[in-house]
Amino acid sequence: MRVMAVDYGDARTGVAISDALGMLAGFTTVIHSRKADQVAQEIGKLVSEHRVEELVMGFPRNMDGTEGPRAELYRAFAGQLQEVTGMEVHLWDERRTTIEAHQILHASGKKMKQHKKNVDAVAATLILEGYLNKLRRTV
Repeated sequence: MRVMAVDYGDARTGVAISDALGMLAGFTTVIHSRKADQVAQEIGKLVSEHRVEELVMGFPRNMDGTEGPRAELYRAFAGQLQEVTGMEVHLWDERRTTIEAHQILHASGKKMKQHKKNVDAVAATLILEGYLNKLRRTV
């Protein structure tokens, strides 16, 4: 089962798609747009091209587990994705994914200026890995 993870953002949205077995991240990209409609359409194209069967999207929570200030915006975007793709969008706690993504890029020798290009795709990969791990535990 191919799963797509989305790290939605104001200017960039990271996307990670698993391999056909739903075991590993196999494809990543970043969509550069501030327009939610355009981002949803691009994700819809990727869903079709890669034959994605399940969608998961990072969801902002505070460190205490309560919903973050941007929660309503993310719920609305998840609704747009559902309309465009016809698929349920699973919301996934994205606490610390961007921080971890920066740490991974820094550890790989990337300079901070270079992080901007890749951090959203890495964060999407972390969301995907967490979700795939959860799926494996429930089987």
